[in-house]
Amino acid sequence: MCGEKNKISDVELYKLFLEGDNQAFNFLIIRHRKNLTDFLMTYLRNVESAEDIAQDSFMYMIVNKTEYDFKYSFKTYLYTIAKSRALNYLKKSKKTIFVEDVINNTYVNFDENVESNFIEKENYENLKKVIKKLKKEYQIVIYLYYFQGFKYAEISKILNQSMSKTKMAIHRAKKLLKKYLKEDNNYDKWWKVYRESLGKI
Repeated sequence: MCGEKNKISDVELYKLFLEGDNQAFNFLIIRHRKNLTDFLMTYLRNVESAEDIAQDSFMYMIVNKTEYDFKYSFKTYLYTIAKSRALNYLKKSKKTIFVEDVINNTYVNFDENVESNFIEKENYENLKKVIKKLKKEYQIVIYLYYFQGFKYAEISKILNQSMSKTKMAIHRAKKLLKKYLKEDNNYDKWWKVYRESLGKI
């Protein structure tokens, strides 16, 4: 039964949850908990806080299960809730966002499926160094777009901003990545991997 549910889409699992199958939601938690925590670490410096907010976000969906609008993907809705809670936490605690710390943190990991297509593992350290040069806004959209595989509309929903702003942020981030990558001494050795992944700029 566990193997069967692992093959079911997020939406179908959520529908089962609405029908009273609480185990279906447990599968959703298992499926998304790690990547959600990684995302929250782009806002928070403390992994325990990120884990707590991730858990709180799942709990919100359990308590308010009928609020989910199926026109959005489950993942988009979940990340929107989590981002809002992370910002509220930062506002209440008056903490500063240091995305550059996240890039050095082991909790920023590639999704296994994305990683195989996006970058060779031996080039990961080079990528971290380059991403650290980007401002926070660009680091977040790069993480959502390339590491989490969100589309423009989904990122706009999560970050509560216009589609044009999202597209512009990704476009500028890509151009800066290309610029910084070209400045690296090993450019000729590993730029091709990034070019194929980031597309034509």
